Amino acid sequence: MIKLSEVEPGTESRSASRRALQSARRETRDAAETSAERVPTKWLYRILGIAVLMTAVWVLVSSLGGIDRGPDPNSPTQGSIPSNYDPQRAMLYLTKLCDLGPRPSGSPAMQRQQRMLIDFFTHQGATVMMQTFEIRHPEDGSPVPMANLIASWYPGRPKRYLLCAHYDTRPYPDSDPRNKRGRFVGANDGASGTAALMEMAHQMNDLPDDVGVDMVLFDGEEFVWQQGRDEYFLGSKFFAEKYRAAPPAVPYRAGILLDMIGDRELKIYYERNSLRYARDLVKSVWKTADELGVRAFVPRVRHQIDDDHIPLNQIASIPTIDLIDFDYPRPGIGAPQYWHTEQDIPANCSGESIAAVVWVVHQWLKQQ
Repeated sequence: MIKLSEVEPGTESRSASRRALQSARRETRDAAETSAERVPTKWLYRILGIAVLMTAVWVLVSSLGGIDRGPDPNSPTQGSIPSNYDPQRAMLYLTKLCDLGPRPSGSPAMQRQQRMLIDFFTHQGATVMMQTFEIRHPEDGSPVPMANLIASWYPGRPKRYLLCAHYDTRPYPDSDPRNKRGRFVGANDGASGTAALMEMAHQMNDLPDDVGVDMVLFDGEEFVWQQGRDEYFLGSKFFAEKYRAAPPAVPYRAGILLDMIGDRELKIYYERNSLRYARDLVKSVWKTADELGVRAFVPRVRHQIDDDHIPLNQIASIPTIDLIDFDYPRPGIGAPQYWHTEQDIPANCSGESIAAVVWVVHQWLKQQ
């Protein structure tokens, strides 16, 4: 016996299709037997074969309705997104970030981005600080300045939550099938999480009286020049180590990482490491999405991702989940892939996707 919640998508549709196929076969057989005296046997088999083939085609086409093909690319939600979560504004933020060009750690474009974001979050009422450190460049050993940007609201409140993303971009689009040393602006992988936190900043005046929020933009998430040699998650590791060494007076109750949430065909599954470290938090956020009708949140496991939430969980013991759509833009044989390619550009992202995620996270915060 299997629970309804455990039934795979399309099972009911396939069962109905099988019943339709069996019924069609019976009707075809009865018709053939009725006319057997008038039609030669070889024609009976031909007619029966054609009928079975046509029914099989019909079953195949009908069953496609039960296949989980994801939401409409332009509709991450069942209904409209409330007007205070502005898709156009979120998309404008993403575009402005990408207009700076590639933003790898320590680059002039990263420094311009940092100045822009300091001004932005300060204007939105946050207390902003830069958590600086330095690494050696993995190629030539030269010093590379790095900085996590921390924007805080209501630091004296008794319930504190961490919202985070990375704001650096990979040095090159090394998964691009044509130009692995091309120009990578990281519209989804880098800018979308940053733009989401910028849009979230407009919602910070609408929180419970006892809830405070820190937004952290991690540097060096993927300052990777050679796969397999260079280290990931430099900024989040540094942040987690500092947090463990000097815990704040009011520790974080939970953290939510936003990464690659700007996909035009947004579909965010349970992520295995998030379930491992913070299962209750995963279920709680997806419950909020379901209540709001944000169907881009799919309550089913698909990927296991190592991301900035790993150091936060393992080093700092902050229960943190990763909201990520790793299928960019969609899964499937022959489907295009934009991850770490020159096609990770604003045209392949959606302000509605970003706004839908911000809506879910903000409403989840309001329920705490």
